[in-house]
Amino acid sequence: MVVKDSEYLRFVDKALELCKQVPRFFSRFSNRVFCNHQKIVLLVLKQKLRTTYRDLVEFLKSSNVGLYIGLKRIPHHTTLVKFAKNIKPKLLDILLPFRKAKVTGIDATGFEVENKSMHYQMRTVRCNYRRHIKLSVNADLDKQIILKQEIHKSPRHDTKDFIPLLKGIKTKIVCADKGYDSYKNHEFVSTDLKAKSMIKQKKTGKPKKGKYFSHRTIAKNLFDEEIYHQRSKVETIFSVIKRKYGSCLKARTFSTQKKEIICKLISYNIDRIINFYLLLLRVSAEPAC
Repeated sequence: MVVKDSEYLRFVDKALELCKQVPRFFSRFSNRVFCNHQKIVLLVLKQKLRTTYRDLVEFLKSSNVGLYIGLKRIPHHTTLVKFAKNIKPKLLDILLPFRKAKVTGIDATGFEVENKSMHYQMRTVRCNYRRHIKLSVNADLDKQIILKQEIHKSPRHDTKDFIPLLKGIKTKIVCADKGYDSYKNHEFVSTDLKAKSMIKQKKTGKPKKGKYFSHRTIAKNLFDEEIYHQRSKVETIFSVIKRKYGSCLKARTFSTQKKEIICKLISYNIDRIINFYLLLLRVSAEPAC
C-alpha cells in the first residue's frame, strides 16, 4: 500500500476540504468518537475503491489513510452502514458545490440495481428490463465536472429534470439532446438563465403558437451544431463513472441507492479535480521553448 498511499491521501485531502460546510456532529450528545467529516470521507472512499464496508475496514488497517483522517480507532463496518442509512442526500449534495460554468450539458443514464450479468438478464423471462435507477446530471463541459444531479426511479421522462438541474446555475450556454426539447425549457434558459439554448429540436410538423413559440424560434436560429456536439462529453463522464466506480448498485433500498450514486459522483469530481491540478503542475513545470 505504500505506493498508492499518496494517491489516496490526495483524494482524502480534497474530500476533507469539501466537507468543511458539513457540521462535524449532528447532536451535542454525540459520543464524538468519529465525526461526520471522517464518515463521509470513508463513504466516498468506498466508492473509489469499489469495495464493501468490511473490505474498507481492512483497507484502513493496512494503510495510513485512517491516521491521515484523524481516526482515533478503526470503525466497525456497522458504524458506516448505519451512518449511510441515516445521512440525508441533501447533506451529501454539499460536496457538489460547483455552480458556475461557461457551457453546461444535461443528460441522463441508468444504474442497474441487481448483480446479474447482462447475458443472464437477456436469457431469463422474469427479467424486468426497465428496473433501474435513473441519474440526470448537469455538467461543466469544459472541465467535465458535475454541477448538479437528480436521481429518480425509472421510467421517468428526461424533461422533468431539466429545470431543477439548471436552477441556481450560472452559465452562458446550455446543451441538451432532443429529449429535453420543449417550449417551456427554451423559455427557461433564455428568460431565467439569460443563456443560449443549444437544445436539439425535434422535426415536428406545424409548430405550436403561444408565449413559448418565440423562444423556441430564437433558439433554432442561434443553434450551433459544433457547440451542441460538446454535449457528448456528458456521455464520457457517465462512461468514466461506470467503469471506475461501477454501474451496478449494491444498496437495496432506493434511499441508500440514491446516496450511493451521489458518493460515486463526488468521488468522480474529486479524481477529476486532482488530475486537472496535476496536469496544470506538469505543464507549468515544462521548460519554455
